[in-house]
Amino acid sequence: MAEEKLRFETEVSRLLHIVANSLYSQKEIFLRELISNASDACDRLRYEALTDPKLLGDDTEFRVLVSVDKKARMLEISDNGIGMNRTSLISDLGTIARSGTSAYLEEHGQGDDADLNTIGQFGVGFYSAFMVADEVEVISQRAGDEQAWRWLSDGTGEFTIAEGNRDGRGTTIRLKMRKTDEEYLDNSRLRQIIKTYSDHIALPIVMTGDDGEETVNEASALWTRQKKNVTKEQYTEFYRHVGGFDEPWLTVHWHVEGKLEYRNLLYVPSAKPFDLFDPSRKHGVRLYVKRVFITDDAENLVPAWLRFLRGVVDSEDLPLNVSREILQDNPTIARMRSTIVKRVLSEFRKKAEKKADEYKLFWDNFGPVIKEGLYEDFENRDAIQKIVRFYSTTGNDDLVSLDDYVGRMKKGQDAIYYISGEELDAVRRSPQLEGFAAKGIEVLLLTDAVDEFWIPAVGIYEGKPFKSATRAGADLDKIETDIEEDSVKDEDNSPEKGKVDALIAMFKLTLNDEVKDVRVSERLTDSAVCLVSDEGDMDLRVERMLKQQNQLQQSFKRILEINPRHALITALAQSVGKEGAGEKVEEAARLLLDQARIIEGEQIPDPTAFSRRLNTVMASALPVE
Repeated sequence: MAEEKLRFETEVSRLLHIVANSLYSQKEIFLRELISNASDACDRLRYEALTDPKLLGDDTEFRVLVSVDKKARMLEISDNGIGMNRTSLISDLGTIARSGTSAYLEEHGQGDDADLNTIGQFGVGFYSAFMVADEVEVISQRAGDEQAWRWLSDGTGEFTIAEGNRDGRGTTIRLKMRKTDEEYLDNSRLRQIIKTYSDHIALPIVMTGDDGEETVNEASALWTRQKKNVTKEQYTEFYRHVGGFDEPWLTVHWHVEGKLEYRNLLYVPSAKPFDLFDPSRKHGVRLYVKRVFITDDAENLVPAWLRFLRGVVDSEDLPLNVSREILQDNPTIARMRSTIVKRVLSEFRKKAEKKADEYKLFWDNFGPVIKEGLYEDFENRDAIQKIVRFYSTTGNDDLVSLDDYVGRMKKGQDAIYYISGEELDAVRRSPQLEGFAAKGIEVLLLTDAVDEFWIPAVGIYEGKPFKSATRAGADLDKIETDIEEDSVKDEDNSPEKGKVDALIAMFKLTLNDEVKDVRVSERLTDSAVCLVSDEGDMDLRVERMLKQQNQLQQSFKRILEINPRHALITALAQSVGKEGAGEKVEEAARLLLDQARIIEGEQIPDPTAFSRRLNTVMASALPVE
């Protein structure tokens, strides 16, 4: 077949532009990425050979070879792994298939100083070769195929592909090094990089030179070593190998023995992976059996609400030829999963209790995902409830636990109050919180979409039901408080009850088609009005969220609560029965209802009418010359 010239897809071209123009200082990571890819290729062939031993032939010892030709300025990295055919070369090196990559690059790839350490999270660390090479050549032969293929590119937007020649399966990558990066043609420099970044690779990395071949790395699986024999730097580099792109926030390494035997090395990132909220909800934990890579897609090994985990689980009990279908309902996998979840939750709880500042960083990143477990994972719900944290009305930045909240509940308070919304600052300013604040009653502030699902699923904590502060029956009067009652309610400033009742009756008559009821509020102290949901009705935020997703067409009528001690309500109540009061009260009722809607973040049905009423009120308040 003749040589064919093809173009990179848009995302690859953008990524290559970032690489070519990067000021990134640690260019040496290119070798880490290429060796990591070679190791993965060997792992995948080892697994496929379990069911098709002919793929190995006589070449049964996996390894990665690194060699240098200084005169030609050529660095070569070669493996005897699974290899690639023509289709694989085009799809794997010419496109980026990972969901969300395009959006990520749009957000982070605008500048020329992008942090290229994040490349690995796309599974395309191969492109880091263009940091140091003017030209990259790939010669690969898929295991089981007779034909090799040659891929060539200078990284400027195009690549060529043609038939090639290779002595057996695997992949050889040849880098034509830039003159400014000839340091990577020095064997001692390469040896230092391999020891630093790739010592954990569980197959030999062999350097060839004038003195023959030398295995540079320890070539044993990191997770099989004792913790005391693994350095922090080695843990971090293995984290890079399994998809990490930052510093690990938590490293958990342990060995389970007994009815089952397996080893675990798991990491929690310190930053959110770009695909954290991808609909596939896939975790980043690889399954090995007796040091043989099996899959990175064992769905039942780690629950979706822990999908940010990275690392390795290596079983001694599963059969080497276990299939993905068998993994779905395998009791061994189920028992491993249960133990893994319990251990991880235990580590989270230790962090939360002993290092609150570090835990706050973790919770801000992964709290919304952890809360999915409250909704989905009944078995671990009690343990999850111990590690969830919330912002509340007691402080601006401190997180509180459910135990903290219950321990501070007032005498007579029989519910855990919460309020939900899209933004924390907006929720803090909600008028529904005024009465709670006046009586010193703590309210949890919830801003994650998942909150609307786990709360009804959980229902209670320590015998205390969760109750929205936006519900009509807040029952604040029965809760005892240390605050003087006169500071909560100043009856001297309230209009006569009969006049308030008359005002409410006029409001009801005016707003009959738009609200479910109009009531005196126990919760308002500063605001004139607010909207609340009736007991049993859909929460305000849930309705708004479902409408935004086109999952709800109808609207639920809300209750309009009025503050009889507010100056505006007092004046309106005093005007009832006077000449011309009827029209004034009707206009005020509609204006106040729209005001309450705006505060809740809702669209007002008739902005023109709202503007006219507002202008009329403002004009009437101005002095006439």
